[in-house]
Amino acid sequence: MMSAPTDVRTGARTVTVSVRYFAGAKAAAGTRGEPVALPAGATVADLVTALAADHGDALARVLGAASYLLDEVAVHDRSTVLADGAVFDVLPPFAGG
Repeated sequence: MMSAPTDVRTGARTVTVSVRYFAGAKAAAGTRGEPVALPAGATVADLVTALAADHGDALARVLGAASYLLDEVAVHDRSTVLADGAVFDVLPPFAGG
């Protein structure tokens, strides 16, 4: 098992998650995706909170209604701990059928 990377500035263990935004989430975030570094042991809930804090009210509203995939699997438990190198997709509600 590999250990989490260490932040060279603080010495704290970290994980980096690749966040991908789709549709309205992409517009609200102003980007298609980004790497996000969090403390080791961070959860999906911690990531969502960090994204809302970094991008403001527009993305916070989308995040409140969005569904999430973690490494292509639907997230049902926001207390899921994030692994270093994970891919997190933000999927806002889609209209149509």
